[in-house]
Amino acid sequence: MRRIAVLLLAAAALVSGAPAALAHAFLDHAQPPVGSTSHGSPPELRLWFTQELEPAFSAVTLTDAGGKKVDHGGSAVDSADPKLLKLPLPPLPPGTYKVSWRVTSVDTHTTNGSFTITIAP
Repeated sequence: MRRIAVLLLAAAALVSGAPAALAHAFLDHAQPPVGSTSHGSPPELRLWFTQELEPAFSAVTLTDAGGKKVDHGGSAVDSADPKLLKLPLPPLPPGTYKVSWRVTSVDTHTTNGSFTITIAP
């Protein structure tokens, strides 16, 4: 009987914690993909998140291996898909680049992260 009570309490704790975990916008996938190598420079970065984003407080930047910002700004949440953050890119020479994002979901929770992509000739 005690074992059942412990299991029920553990299950209740898991269920009660689930809504908080779902309230944050985490990176779901990206184009170019996280850690990938692209042959030729992509025209833009596209990052999809697990929650809708607040456009005024969400951005992505791209820096080169030396830490110099190489994008011209202009990242924006897609008006047709509020889970998609886009960044137009200038032509990029071959190299490894760091994608850094900071987003706020519509319920005001902020998350951030980074990953690399490589541009090959």
